Amino acid sequence: MLSRRSALLGAFSSCVTFPQCSWAQPNSVAATERPETVTILRVQRRNIEVNGKTASVLGIRQPDGAPGLVTEVGRRFRVRVDNELDAPTLIHWHGLTPPWRQDGVPGISGPPISPGASAEYDFPLRFGGTFWMHSHEGLQEQSLLAAPLIIRDGRNSPGQREATIMLADFSFTPPEQIYAELRAKRAAPSPRSAAPGAANESEVPRPDLNDVRYDAFLANDRTLADPETIRVEPGEPILLRIINSSCMSAYHVDLGALSGDLVAVDGFSVRPVSGQRFPIAVAQRLDILIKVPRGPAAFPVLAILEGERRQTGVILFAGRGPVARIPEIASTSSPALTLNLESRLRATKPLAKRKPDRIHHIDLTGDMNGYVWSINGVAWNKDVPPLPVAEGERVEFVLKNKTRMSHPMHLHGHQFQVVEIDGKRFSGAVRDTILVTPGRRVVIAFDANNPGWWAFHCHLLYHQAAGMFATVRYI
Repeated sequence: MLSRRSALLGAFSSCVTFPQCSWAQPNSVAATERPETVTILRVQRRNIEVNGKTASVLGIRQPDGAPGLVTEVGRRFRVRVDNELDAPTLIHWHGLTPPWRQDGVPGISGPPISPGASAEYDFPLRFGGTFWMHSHEGLQEQSLLAAPLIIRDGRNSPGQREATIMLADFSFTPPEQIYAELRAKRAAPSPRSAAPGAANESEVPRPDLNDVRYDAFLANDRTLADPETIRVEPGEPILLRIINSSCMSAYHVDLGALSGDLVAVDGFSVRPVSGQRFPIAVAQRLDILIKVPRGPAAFPVLAILEGERRQTGVILFAGRGPVARIPEIASTSSPALTLNLESRLRATKPLAKRKPDRIHHIDLTGDMNGYVWSINGVAWNKDVPPLPVAEGERVEFVLKNKTRMSHPMHLHGHQFQVVEIDGKRFSGAVRDTILVTPGRRVVIAFDANNPGWWAFHCHLLYHQAAGMFATVRYI
């Protein structure tokens, strides 16, 4: 019998037709490189070590082995993707605004790249920030088919030290088996369920967390049993670019003895927020500016799984200070993510004030019984009509979470601004992925300024696979 996941993939493919280097360091792009140079990205199988065992995973590497891409605003994004796998693939440039047919969603923006074939991309880079790239084909993202995509801009002073930290959840179990086991589960009934039509929808349900049990959590492909050590100079400022490329796992980033200023989310600047711990949902990015204290020491930068004590991270190593082993179990549990920080964020360059021309009310629906997830009660298939908008409109999505799980919702091809949480209007962060926690209402606004057919979906991989997916179309 054809699985729902196979049916969804078939729908994607058939609904349209069309004729070991350091992580993301600035020297990945030579200063003398001509703007017209084409960067080659190879999608390939590779081996890493996880908890003393060899793991066969996927990756996106340049010919010199550098993961992903570092470039500069104002250049053209001229990239050739070579598929060296024995299966089709397609790469999405998460957070960028390419022409529709270069967005990298099978069957929506174009067909997958066949084994042994290549695809070329060419579009201008109009803004900078911390972004990433990942497969949108099947469940390949769970096999670590993702990489950093850093676009440096005027916010980066000459000589600014920076470190990219890419978080991931890892399992030795094949992703297809993980998904099948999730689909076979039956959740126990709960009177606190916030399903559509519940008698008391104002009640905030206790969240369900971490419905996949992972073997390990990685930072730059490594666990805390053998973490990456990043050498820094005492007293120097460093920009941490933190990317949550996990498929199902959210974290609290813990700076430990350091404090930092959160200066950007999803690539776009916010008024600085100081702190030592910051939440990061799946697919989101945090830019945190820290200053290394004077004197030799080691400073762990950790990511603690929400609702649990399991953690991963890197170590900043200053001078000749000792490096103590960091346990993979934190001393205390990390709480579930909330919208507290989100409600405090303010964009430094908000959208121009304007009344919405169109409002879509979007309920996030579904539950663990049979593992069916949906939008407005409908699990996506190729016959579900797109959300209509018109070019030039200011559009608002009113997102209401009717489930007991948080959902990081991602819009392709556009940035949006968070403009309301639970009835309170404000000029929030500009983002491409917003977490909507159980029982909450979040309103986002965007300008329809990039015509095409675009995906809008939950970025929890298995929720997306199960149907929490929609499209926006204006051509």
